[in-house]
Amino acid sequence: MRRRARGVSKRRLVIAAGLSLWAVRRWGPRGYSLREKTVLITGGSRGLGLALARQMLREGARVAICGRDPESLERGLASLTATGAEVMAVAADVTDSGSVDHLIESVRQRFGPIDVLVNNAGVIEVGPAVTMAVSDYEEAMDTNFWGMLYPTLALLPEMRARKSGRIVNITSIGGKLGIPHLLPYSASKFAAVGFSQGLRAELAGDGIKVVTVCPGLMRTGSPRNAIFRGQHRAEYAWFSISDALPGLSISAESAARRIISACRRGSAEVLFPMPARVAAVVNAVAPGLTSSVLSAVDRLLPGEGGTGGRRKGEESQSRLSPSWLSRLGDRAAKKYNQIS
Repeated sequence: MRRRARGVSKRRLVIAAGLSLWAVRRWGPRGYSLREKTVLITGGSRGLGLALARQMLREGARVAICGRDPESLERGLASLTATGAEVMAVAADVTDSGSVDHLIESVRQRFGPIDVLVNNAGVIEVGPAVTMAVSDYEEAMDTNFWGMLYPTLALLPEMRARKSGRIVNITSIGGKLGIPHLLPYSASKFAAVGFSQGLRAELAGDGIKVVTVCPGLMRTGSPRNAIFRGQHRAEYAWFSISDALPGLSISAESAARRIISACRRGSAEVLFPMPARVAAVVNAVAPGLTSSVLSAVDRLLPGEGGTGGRRKGEESQSRLSPSWLSRLGDRAAKKYNQIS
């Protein structure tokens, strides 16, 4: 009887602890306040970056966005300034350290020291490995890794001097496990995850929190600006449809809220949506099983035929996409400035 009572008591304690932790996360202190902080978001003119900028402004932050395409940047800025908030846009190429230095100095002159850096700029190349050129890997590394490294290194000295700051690195579930037909992307994201995790450990005593964000599929409309090789129309169809399916993907608004919540808490890592979290856990405990599943997925994807050239998503549409299957992604493309 006593053993049974002790067992019940332990279960109650576990349940109570779990409920307490949930309550603290749900209603407890929000941690780092973004009000009147200066936030720099790379790749902030469209997609997830634009969603993050909108949410950061709602939090009371001063926001600076950058991008390589002046027209897209102008449209993004116009959508943000409509609220009357403090926001600026700078044309910059994060793969060029000189351009990054100019970007940061421009933000400092307008808003003062940068409190939060969100490394969001990225590129995606889709297609079988045999269709990828070395230049595709170089492009992915230039933007997804070096484009994260340059702004980080430029801002670290002032953050360390202040003993304060947040660095939020948008990586990917593709940095946790290698995804078929996304090899340049996955390789660059693995590098980004490794750097982000190691940097957090090194800055632990400096008052700076580095947050590694590993999202799965998000409805941001990004397939329209991704690069496709091989059977580009078929590649675009599977990628854009997967990116739009409820349950498999998450809305840009929900993604932005989760990322900003992690930024406030100073979380080590945030991984979403649920399919991505499950995939990461399974890969960690049973990599052989993950490899077998991904091999089966690969056999369902388009073969290596096709034109052999590079095509943007907007050049790769077919009767399958856009269609009712991709409608949520198509709506997101309009909402988040993926369409000119």
